[in-house]
Amino acid sequence: MSPFRHRPRPRAVPVAAAVLLGGLAVVEAWTDPTFRPYFGSLVWVAAWIAVSLASQVRWPAAGAVAVAASFPLGELLGPPGPGGAGLIAVLVAVAYAGYATAPRVSRLAVAACIVTFVVTDAVRAGISWDSIFFPAIFVPAWWTGSLVRREQARAREIASLATQLDAQREASAHAAVVEERARIAREVHDSVAHSLSVMTLQLGGLRRQLGPLLDDRPAERDIMLGLERLGRQSVEELRATVGILRTPRDDDADFSSPVSLARAGDLVDDVRAAGLDLSLETTGDLTALPRAVDVAAYRVAQEALSNVLRHAPGARTVLQVRHENDAVEVAVRDDGTGSGGLPGQADGHEDEPAATGGHGLVGMRERTGMFGGSLSAGPVAEGGFEVRARFPIGRGWQ
Repeated sequence: MSPFRHRPRPRAVPVAAAVLLGGLAVVEAWTDPTFRPYFGSLVWVAAWIAVSLASQVRWPAAGAVAVAASFPLGELLGPPGPGGAGLIAVLVAVAYAGYATAPRVSRLAVAACIVTFVVTDAVRAGISWDSIFFPAIFVPAWWTGSLVRREQARAREIASLATQLDAQREASAHAAVVEERARIAREVHDSVAHSLSVMTLQLGGLRRQLGPLLDDRPAERDIMLGLERLGRQSVEELRATVGILRTPRDDDADFSSPVSLARAGDLVDDVRAAGLDLSLETTGDLTALPRAVDVAAYRVAQEALSNVLRHAPGARTVLQVRHENDAVEVAVRDDGTGSGGLPGQADGHEDEPAATGGHGLVGMRERTGMFGGSLSAGPVAEGGFEVRARFPIGRGWQ
């Protein structure tokens, strides 16, 4: 089936041609001295031309043949030969037939128009130059309409191919992303998660073997228990991450990971077990946060506390978590009394990337930036260092 059989045709073309050329034929009959004596007859011929052109809205090929029939009709009514308006009307009708119908049908139409003119002219005046002239002008007119049709068809095919290529490219890119996520998930599951699981089990075995010794050293026993808990939590987080990577849609992911501001108390307990004097202040409901924002804010708090442990391990620190209607805010502030700073400064936060080779602050800025949030980090006037991150909560993260 031709891809253009059911395409819409520009119906305004034959309608406009009917009005203009019908009117032009009347004007020609009135102003041309040769045709003026036959004005009454030519008005009927002009009406025939107008109606035939208008019929091309429904029947393009048959309408072209009907327009060509205006020549023998004029001969029957008496006017001498086709006028200029009549020839122009046939050219327009043949071109439109070539444009609006299938080539096989339009070829038959232009052949019928040529035969009509040649036979009528031969009956009127015998074989003459006109017998060659009519085919010479009708065929190029038909070819022009067919060329416009073909070019429009080619343009639609190119647009369709471009759409298909875009779809294939998107499908290929999506498949590549899915494959890469699956590969990363396998690597994390088979190497990191496995090694961490074994390490956690060995740590638990060591704690049990040292049980009698740890009974008299409660601080060390709490540290061992905290390390075990961190190990198990890390394994759970890795497994949840693997589940997210293997899930085609984030909406379907299993968010059973313990990473949540609602469990900030567990994070504080772990950091306290590492020797940091840390307190927690919370405001608002932390159980109703959008999952993505919740995880990002938790990671910022976790990284900020890790920086305090590295650079100011003896400092008194406060973790503040506040949930408002349109934002969640996380702040970690120490009092600058830690022992890890460089000479001449309270602590070493400012030199964190250079001193440790890490990228903690960069990573925190990236996390907040993903959600259109803000991060401030630097010394405070009262002494010490503060990291404050604000995550706006919009409907897009619900």
